[in-house]
Amino acid sequence: MRITRKNRKWIIGGAALLLTATPSFALFGIGDIVFDPTSYASLVSQLTTLETQYNMLKNNIEHFSFKQQWQTALNTMKNANVRNMFGETNGMTAALNTNSPAASSTAWTAATVPVNGTTTTYLTGQTPGSTQLSELAMVEASDSVSPDCLTAVGQYRGARTQSATANSSLTSEQLDGGTATNSEVEQLNLLNASEAQKMSEMQSQGVLQACLASEMAVSNMQQRNATALDLNTAAYVAQQRTANDTSATNEGNTWDNYLP
Repeated sequence: MRITRKNRKWIIGGAALLLTATPSFALFGIGDIVFDPTSYASLVSQLTTLETQYNMLKNNIEHFSFKQQWQTALNTMKNANVRNMFGETNGMTAALNTNSPAASSTAWTAATVPVNGTTTTYLTGQTPGSTQLSELAMVEASDSVSPDCLTAVGQYRGARTQSATANSSLTSEQLDGGTATNSEVEQLNLLNASEAQKMSEMQSQGVLQACLASEMAVSNMQQRNATALDLNTAAYVAQQRTANDTSATNEGNTWDNYLP
Protein backbone atom coordinates (compact mmCIF):
# COMPACT_ATOMS: atom_id res chain seq x y z
CA MET A 1 0.00 0.00 0.00
CA ARG A 2 1.41 3.34 -1.06
CA ILE A 3 1.25 6.12 1.53
CA THR A 4 0.75 9.49 0.02
CA ARG A 5 1.96 12.75 1.47
CA LYS A 6 -1.58 13.61 2.58
CA ASN A 7 -2.12 10.29 4.38
CA ARG A 8 1.25 10.64 6.09
CA LYS A 9 0.14 13.92 7.67
CA TRP A 10 -2.98 12.28 9.09
CA ILE A 11 -1.00 9.38 10.57
CA ILE A 12 1.54 11.66 12.24
CA GLY A 13 -1.22 13.86 13.65
CA GLY A 14 -3.09 10.86 15.05
CA ALA A 15 0.03 9.46 16.65
CA ALA A 16 0.76 12.82 18.31
CA LEU A 17 -2.80 12.94 19.66
CA LEU A 18 -2.47 9.45 21.15
CA LEU A 19 0.82 10.34 22.83
CA THR A 20 -0.60 13.44 24.55
CA ALA A 21 -3.94 11.92 25.68
CA THR A 22 -4.60 11.22 29.39
CA PRO A 23 -4.83 7.58 30.52
CA SER A 24 -8.60 7.40 30.45
CA PHE A 25 -11.15 5.36 28.59
CA ALA A 26 -14.88 5.18 28.06
CA LEU A 27 -16.99 2.99 30.29
CA PHE A 28 -19.36 0.46 28.71
CA GLY A 29 -18.65 1.90 25.30
CA ILE A 30 -20.20 5.26 26.16
CA GLY A 31 -17.85 7.97 25.01
CA ASP A 32 -18.81 10.72 27.43
CA ILE A 33 -18.26 8.68 30.65
CA VAL A 34 -14.51 8.47 31.19
CA PHE A 35 -12.57 6.63 33.94
CA ASP A 36 -9.23 8.19 34.88
CA PRO A 37 -6.98 5.71 36.80
CA THR A 38 -4.51 8.45 37.79
CA SER A 39 -7.18 10.64 39.43
CA TYR A 40 -8.69 7.59 41.17
CA ALA A 41 -5.32 6.60 42.64
CA SER A 42 -4.78 10.15 43.92
CA LEU A 43 -8.23 10.20 45.53
CA VAL A 44 -7.61 6.85 47.23
CA SER A 45 -4.29 8.15 48.58
CA GLN A 46 -5.96 11.29 49.99
CA LEU A 47 -8.74 9.26 51.63
CA THR A 48 -6.16 6.93 53.18
CA THR A 49 -4.25 9.91 54.62
CA LEU A 50 -7.45 11.44 56.03
CA GLU A 51 -8.42 8.13 57.60
CA THR A 52 -5.01 7.83 59.24
CA GLN A 53 -5.23 11.37 60.64
CA TYR A 54 -8.76 10.74 61.89
CA ASN A 55 -7.77 7.54 63.68
CA MET A 56 -4.78 9.29 65.25
CA LEU A 57 -6.92 12.20 66.51
CA LYS A 58 -9.60 9.83 67.76
CA ASN A 59 -7.03 7.79 69.65
CA ASN A 60 -5.52 10.92 71.20
CA ILE A 61 -8.93 12.10 72.36
CA GLU A 62 -10.08 8.79 73.79
CA HIS A 63 -6.84 7.35 75.13
CA PHE A 64 -3.99 9.01 76.97
CA SER A 65 -1.40 6.31 77.28
CA PHE A 66 0.96 8.20 79.61
CA LYS A 67 -1.40 9.77 82.14
CA GLN A 68 0.59 8.41 85.07
CA GLN A 69 3.24 11.06 84.45
CA TRP A 70 0.77 13.55 85.96
CA GLN A 71 0.07 11.48 89.05
CA THR A 72 0.74 13.09 92.43
CA ALA A 73 0.32 11.73 95.92
CA LEU A 74 -2.19 13.16 98.39
CA ASN A 75 -0.33 13.67 101.63
CA THR A 76 -2.40 12.39 104.50
CA MET A 77 -2.19 14.13 107.85
CA LYS A 78 -1.25 12.13 110.90
CA ASN A 79 -3.80 12.42 113.70
CA ALA A 80 -2.54 14.35 116.71
CA ASN A 81 -2.23 12.43 119.98
CA VAL A 82 -1.54 14.76 122.90
CA ARG A 83 -0.40 13.24 126.19
CA ASN A 84 -2.68 13.84 129.17
CA MET A 85 -0.96 12.68 132.33
CA PHE A 86 -2.96 14.62 134.93
CA GLY A 87 -5.89 16.07 132.99
CA GLU A 88 -3.90 19.11 131.85
CA THR A 89 -4.81 18.52 128.20
CA ASN A 90 -8.37 17.23 128.50
CA GLY A 91 -10.06 17.50 125.10
CA MET A 92 -6.90 18.53 123.24
CA THR A 93 -6.63 15.39 121.08
CA ALA A 94 -10.28 15.61 120.07
CA ALA A 95 -9.94 19.33 119.38
CA LEU A 96 -6.98 18.82 117.01
CA ASN A 97 -8.55 15.94 115.08
CA THR A 98 -12.25 16.74 114.84
CA ASN A 99 -14.54 19.70 114.31
CA SER A 100 -15.51 20.13 117.97
CA PRO A 101 -15.75 23.65 119.43
CA ALA A 102 -16.71 22.15 122.81
CA ALA A 103 -13.53 20.05 122.92
CA SER A 104 -11.46 23.08 121.91
CA SER A 105 -12.91 25.21 124.70
CA THR A 106 -12.39 22.45 127.26
CA ALA A 107 -8.82 21.83 126.13
CA TRP A 108 -7.85 25.52 126.21
CA THR A 109 -9.36 26.03 129.66
CA ALA A 110 -7.58 22.98 131.05
CA ALA A 111 -4.20 23.99 129.59
CA THR A 112 -4.09 27.65 130.67
CA VAL A 113 -3.75 29.56 133.95
CA PRO A 114 -7.10 31.09 134.97
CA VAL A 115 -7.63 34.60 136.27
CA ASN A 116 -8.89 33.91 139.80
CA GLY A 117 -11.32 35.85 141.93
CA THR A 118 -8.66 37.67 143.96
CA THR A 119 -7.09 39.05 140.78
CA THR A 120 -10.51 40.14 139.52
CA THR A 121 -11.08 42.12 142.72
CA TYR A 122 -7.65 43.74 142.40
CA LEU A 123 -8.32 44.74 138.76
CA THR A 124 -11.59 46.43 139.64
CA GLY A 125 -9.79 49.63 140.60
CA GLN A 126 -7.69 49.77 137.42
CA THR A 127 -8.44 51.92 134.39
CA PRO A 128 -8.18 50.95 130.70
CA GLY A 129 -4.64 51.49 129.43
CA SER A 130 -3.02 50.42 132.67
CA THR A 131 -0.43 47.68 132.60
CA GLN A 132 -2.68 45.27 134.44
CA LEU A 133 -5.75 45.75 132.23
CA SER A 134 -3.59 45.59 129.09
CA GLU A 135 -2.34 42.21 130.20
CA LEU A 136 -5.91 41.18 130.98
CA ALA A 137 -6.97 42.25 127.47
CA MET A 138 -4.26 40.05 125.98
CA VAL A 139 -5.44 37.11 128.06
CA GLU A 140 -9.05 37.64 127.05
CA ALA A 141 -8.18 37.99 123.35
CA SER A 142 -6.11 34.84 123.48
CA ASP A 143 -8.93 32.97 125.23
CA SER A 144 -11.23 33.95 122.38
CA VAL A 145 -8.93 33.27 119.43
CA SER A 146 -7.05 30.17 120.49
CA PRO A 147 -10.01 27.77 120.95
CA ASP A 148 -11.25 28.80 117.49
CA CYS A 149 -7.83 27.98 116.08
CA LEU A 150 -7.90 24.54 117.71
CA THR A 151 -11.31 23.98 116.12
CA ALA A 152 -10.03 25.13 112.71
CA VAL A 153 -7.13 22.68 112.86
CA GLY A 154 -9.43 19.82 113.88
CA GLN A 155 -11.91 20.76 111.18
CA TYR A 156 -9.18 20.74 108.53
CA ARG A 157 -7.86 17.36 109.62
CA GLY A 158 -11.36 15.89 109.67
CA ALA A 159 -12.22 17.32 106.25
CA ARG A 160 -9.10 15.84 104.66
CA THR A 161 -9.93 12.45 106.09
CA GLN A 162 -13.50 12.63 104.78
CA SER A 163 -12.33 13.82 101.36
CA ALA A 164 -9.66 11.16 100.94
CA THR A 165 -12.00 8.76 99.10
CA ALA A 166 -13.31 11.48 96.78
CA ASN A 167 -9.79 12.70 95.99
CA SER A 168 -8.59 9.17 95.30
CA SER A 169 -11.57 8.48 93.05
CA LEU A 170 -11.03 11.67 91.07
CA THR A 171 -7.35 10.88 90.62
CA SER A 172 -8.19 7.37 89.42
CA GLU A 173 -10.68 8.72 86.89
CA GLN A 174 -8.24 11.33 85.63
CA LEU A 175 -5.50 8.77 85.11
CA ASP A 176 -7.77 6.15 83.54
CA GLY A 177 -7.04 5.43 79.88
CA GLY A 178 -10.39 3.84 79.01
CA THR A 179 -12.81 5.18 76.43
CA ALA A 180 -15.60 5.92 78.91
CA THR A 181 -13.53 8.33 81.02
CA ASN A 182 -11.90 10.04 78.05
CA SER A 183 -14.89 11.38 76.20
CA GLU A 184 -15.07 15.15 75.95
CA VAL A 185 -18.04 15.37 78.33
CA GLU A 186 -16.39 13.11 80.89
CA GLN A 187 -13.14 15.05 80.77
CA LEU A 188 -15.00 18.33 81.28
CA ASN A 189 -16.83 16.81 84.26
CA LEU A 190 -13.51 15.73 85.73
CA LEU A 191 -12.13 19.24 85.30
CA ASN A 192 -15.17 20.70 87.07
CA ALA A 193 -14.83 18.20 89.91
CA SER A 194 -11.15 19.02 90.24
CA GLU A 195 -11.88 22.74 90.43
CA ALA A 196 -14.57 22.13 93.06
CA GLN A 197 -12.12 20.14 95.19
CA LYS A 198 -9.51 22.87 94.76
CA MET A 199 -12.01 25.49 95.90
CA SER A 200 -12.88 23.47 99.01
CA GLU A 201 -9.22 23.09 99.86
CA MET A 202 -8.61 26.82 99.42
CA GLN A 203 -11.57 27.68 101.65
CA SER A 204 -10.35 25.31 104.37
CA GLN A 205 -6.86 26.75 104.22
CA GLY A 206 -8.37 30.24 104.30
CA VAL A 207 -9.83 29.44 107.74
CA LEU A 208 -6.39 28.33 108.92
CA GLN A 209 -4.77 31.48 107.57
CA ALA A 210 -7.35 33.62 109.37
CA CYS A 211 -6.52 31.71 112.54
CA LEU A 212 -2.80 32.35 112.08
CA ALA A 213 -3.47 36.05 111.56
CA SER A 214 -5.51 36.15 114.77
CA GLU A 215 -2.79 34.41 116.76
CA MET A 216 -0.17 36.78 115.34
CA ALA A 217 -2.30 39.74 116.45
CA VAL A 218 -2.41 38.42 120.01
CA SER A 219 1.32 37.69 119.94
CA ASN A 220 1.96 41.19 118.63
CA MET A 221 -0.14 42.57 121.47
CA GLN A 222 2.11 40.84 123.98
CA GLN A 223 5.30 42.12 122.37
CA ARG A 224 3.88 45.61 121.99
CA ASN A 225 2.80 45.78 125.64
CA ALA A 226 6.17 44.47 126.82
CA THR A 227 7.99 47.13 124.79
CA ALA A 228 5.70 49.89 126.02
CA LEU A 229 6.22 48.72 129.60
CA ASP A 230 10.01 48.87 129.17
CA LEU A 231 9.77 52.42 127.84
CA ASN A 232 7.51 53.49 130.68
CA THR A 233 9.85 51.89 133.22
CA ALA A 234 12.88 53.63 131.73
CA ALA A 235 11.15 57.01 131.91
CA TYR A 236 10.03 56.40 135.49
CA VAL A 237 13.50 55.33 136.66
CA ALA A 238 15.12 58.33 135.01
CA GLN A 239 12.62 60.61 136.70
CA GLN A 240 13.25 59.04 140.10
CA ARG A 241 17.02 59.25 139.74
CA THR A 242 16.78 62.93 138.96
CA ALA A 243 14.39 63.77 141.78
CA ASN A 244 16.09 61.75 144.49
CA ASP A 245 19.77 61.90 145.47
CA THR A 246 21.24 58.44 145.21
CA SER A 247 24.82 59.34 145.97
CA ALA A 248 26.65 57.63 148.81
CA THR A 249 27.48 59.45 152.04
CA ASN A 250 29.83 62.41 151.54
CA GLU A 251 29.59 61.98 147.76
CA GLY A 252 28.97 65.14 145.80
CA ASN A 253 27.89 63.59 142.46
CA THR A 254 24.76 61.65 141.67
CA TRP A 255 24.84 58.84 139.13
CA ASP A 256 21.43 59.18 137.57
CA ASN A 257 21.86 57.85 134.03
CA TYR A 258 21.79 54.10 134.57
CA LEU A 259 18.84 51.74 134.40
CA PRO A 260 18.25 48.65 136.55
